[in-house]
Amino acid sequence: MPCRSRRQFLTAFPALSLMHVGIADAAGPMARKGFQISGISLAAYSLRSEFAWMRGKPAGGKLEIPDFLDYCASIGLSGAELTAYFFPEDIDLAYCRKIKRQAHLLGIDLTGGAIGNNFSSAPGSAEAKAQLAYTRRWIDFYAEMGVPTVRIFAGNPSNGISEEQAIANIIANLGEALTHAESRGVFLGLENHDFTTRIDRFLKIAGAIDSPWFGATFDSANIDPALEPYGQMEKIAPYAVTAQIKTMIKTTQGKVPTDFARVVAILKAANYRGYLVLEYEEEDPYASIPGVIETLRRVVAAAR
Repeated sequence: MPCRSRRQFLTAFPALSLMHVGIADAAGPMARKGFQISGISLAAYSLRSEFAWMRGKPAGGKLEIPDFLDYCASIGLSGAELTAYFFPEDIDLAYCRKIKRQAHLLGIDLTGGAIGNNFSSAPGSAEAKAQLAYTRRWIDFYAEMGVPTVRIFAGNPSNGISEEQAIANIIANLGEALTHAESRGVFLGLENHDFTTRIDRFLKIAGAIDSPWFGATFDSANIDPALEPYGQMEKIAPYAVTAQIKTMIKTTQGKVPTDFARVVAILKAANYRGYLVLEYEEEDPYASIPGVIETLRRVVAAAR
């Protein structure tokens, strides 16, 4: 999509001009030469039912983040994506350094870190301030671990907020978060999730952001079921700073298997360079994940 100038965007979305969000010409898609999948990474969310913690509260499982890293190493992975939900409530910088050390000794790259933010509230509101404080805190934690990309959400707007206003809110709050991310040298990868499963909304947000530390968390499954998924993936792939793949895609006819080769071809056409992150969401993760990883390795090897 061609980059919009600030004037063009404010004309299309006049609510932004009232907020003085300070947008500028968009940085645009990532300029990269050549395609390379560095390896296969596993998202911690794949084992979500196994963890001992969920959003700072005890959960039913026994798995801790160090155990997850051990598991990734045991099945021959070179990458792991962490998720804020599964860390203990008393996480501090010393714990972050412990995770960084363990990952390095295991030969595991920490390819990304996910959080559960919502940027759709009105800028300056108590909720927006709380969400920004949460986001900055986790940017700091992930930066301490050496994580290059933080996966963020746009969120789901409250009832009564128009699409135009929601986009304006997300842009303003995202801009605030990016200021801190830039200071820590960490990418913020906006996932096509919730409000941005409509990729046209993602593109409107991306078209208003001017930061070299902004990009997309490409997700093969989070596409509005009413839309043809692979065509939508083609639109978001050029912005990807990290790429997730799932085994199934939601359609109006229900879930259907993901065409792994087609997804990888889309990333190749966009000159994506980086890890391919498996986020497994189906049953029996321990039994199924190793086989899915082997399939992905074959698909990636064939695409080179």
